[in-house]
Amino acid sequence: MFGLFFYILFTPGVSEFLCKSSDLEISYTFCDSRPHTFMFSLTPCSIMNKSVWKAALTWIPRSDIIFLKIVFNVWYDNAKALQWKEVLCSGADDEFSVCGMLKGETVATTFDIKGARTKFPKGNYDIILQGFSDDSENNMVMCLNFTMIVKQDAF
Repeated sequence: MFGLFFYILFTPGVSEFLCKSSDLEISYTFCDSRPHTFMFSLTPCSIMNKSVWKAALTWIPRSDIIFLKIVFNVWYDNAKALQWKEVLCSGADDEFSVCGMLKGETVATTFDIKGARTKFPKGNYDIILQGFSDDSENNMVMCLNFTMIVKQDAF
């Protein structure tokens, strides 16, 4: 099990590798032009016979996280394949540790990505992950653009 760790004051527009293996390659950029303090890790860097990816996130948000809505869009070989929206923090009875964090505080959390149990067909995936501090999706607090290249079919 091998994972890459990044802790960076991110330079906008520059693509950073998250992981690279014989069957999978994942990189990301930030969607906006402002620098971020950000660390993300993912293990294992493989899509073959894995049921869960383990992820770790360290991030210093640029605004308070009282309300947080996540919008997740996936394109497969340039065709939209999925859109998912979820309110993670509403300001009342929130279950996630990031909820209630203040601007400048360090968010440090680990979580499972259970989508790894999906059999991804070979091809190119573009994944946009956006975080908004309002339900109308006007105030973006985070935007990541992931590129995932699946090099062989997992079937």
